Amino acid sequence: MRHTELHRSDRIGWLRAAVLGANDGIVSTASLVLGVSAGGGTRSGILIAGIAGLVAGAMSMAAGEYVSVSSQVDTEEADLGRERSELATSVDSERAELAQIYVSRGLDQTLAAQVAEQLMSHDALGTHARDELGISEITRARPVQAALASAGTFAVGAALPLLSALFVPASLLTTLVALASLVFLALLGGLAAKVGGASAIVGAARVTFWGALAMAVTYGAGALFGAVV
Repeated sequence: MRHTELHRSDRIGWLRAAVLGANDGIVSTASLVLGVSAGGGTRSGILIAGIAGLVAGAMSMAAGEYVSVSSQVDTEEADLGRERSELATSVDSERAELAQIYVSRGLDQTLAAQVAEQLMSHDALGTHARDELGISEITRARPVQAALASAGTFAVGAALPLLSALFVPASLLTTLVALASLVFLALLGGLAAKVGGASAIVGAARVTFWGALAMAVTYGAGALFGAVV
């Protein structure tokens, strides 16, 4: 019977982009809402600013992730192209290099040479990509996936403080939006840590602290410039 294992490293690509997008959506939009509110903005003005921030932020996240991860793809492809060329022109040197990698990992020289020979006869480029360059199917960069995950989760994250601002009483808008956003951040940090196999408490505390700091600074800036203007 075949034994199939599920590893959390399979989630690295989309999880990183999704957590980053949702976190940025909550923090940036909540901060924007609090800053405009502190500056004396009306509910309609706050919501307009928040919606504009949601759209602009989602597009910015998508573009930023796509460009960043595409650069990683370019680097990977360049390394693979170089490795492909070296395998075509100096296969013996590449085999010896691979054997030395296995020796450094604990195999004796004879076994390392045998392993290198057999793996290269099966898939030379894939073997060197994985064991020499550190490129595997799990870690391969996926620009479109990262862009969509970041944009989508940013929009979802940004919608949470906006909905809070829409439904809470105007007199309690600042307090309740801040509290709701901190709760959302704690849940996000805990969930992301749990999915990744880490401590949910540590993850929640880390995300909540930096979110609270960002909101406090933005609120202070809004109050300061609102008073000046």
